[in-house]
Amino acid sequence: MSIWRVILSIICPPLAVIGKGCGSVLIVFLLWLCGWVPGVIAALVILNNPKR
Repeated sequence: MSIWRVILSIICPPLAVIGKGCGSVLIVFLLWLCGWVPGVIAALVILNNPKR
């Protein structure tokens, strides 16, 4: 996880996880629509997952 991805996940979470697949982008986008904080948390969790 690079510093640029972290900054991008704080500014616009769906753009930060665009390389992780369509499902991740959709989940983060829906959470981002519900509120900024859930979207940021989901993006950071997806980016920090070492299995993907």
